[in-house]
Amino acid sequence: MVSTLFLAGCTSKVADTRQFSGFLPDYSQLQPTRSASGQETLRWVSPDFKESDYRGVVFTPVIYYPAAAPNARVSQATLDQIRSYTDQQLRAAVAKRKPLVQQAGPATLIMKTAITAVTAENQGVQFYEVIPIGAVIAGTMAAAGHRTQQSALFLEVQLIDAQSGKTMVEVVRKGVGKNIPNSNAPINFEDLKQPINSMVNDTVNIKLTP
Repeated sequence: MVSTLFLAGCTSKVADTRQFSGFLPDYSQLQPTRSASGQETLRWVSPDFKESDYRGVVFTPVIYYPAAAPNARVSQATLDQIRSYTDQQLRAAVAKRKPLVQQAGPATLIMKTAITAVTAENQGVQFYEVIPIGAVIAGTMAAAGHRTQQSALFLEVQLIDAQSGKTMVEVVRKGVGKNIPNSNAPINFEDLKQPINSMVNDTVNIKLTP
């Protein structure tokens, strides 16, 4: 189902509470902040978290949540390319901070990541349409007309203490991509590559403090 949300200005650079997917166990403590590159994001860091306490990260493959479905605007090939690229780049970025390990145990973190939505937002008007990934770019989106739209990707990340099972870090990030000519134009991998790269670079440089 496509949700049409009415706003009083330009499209937001940060996820709205109505765009939370349910992938994370708790959204109530998320706070607006800035990423390492200055991008708006939502983040929560446990007061018990100290990165120096951990020797490695169990990186679980990036998934779509809910499951993705292709259609006329987003092909299966594009969905696969977006997920694969995000997974590869994010895995490499995490490895620059902490060694990747295969087994969860003491002093290790489990990292879970989901692409939770693709968005086509109308520019210069007072509404935008959010398309949950489970029904990617639904056909009813045509009602938005032929205005230029802006592509975007939503990412949710959870870091879990492998020994205690407690969540240590939660992040919800919206990455804004290239403009799309209208509501009927296809969304391609290249439209979203830059925001993926930005998220990955921030993963390398982020300072995780409560």
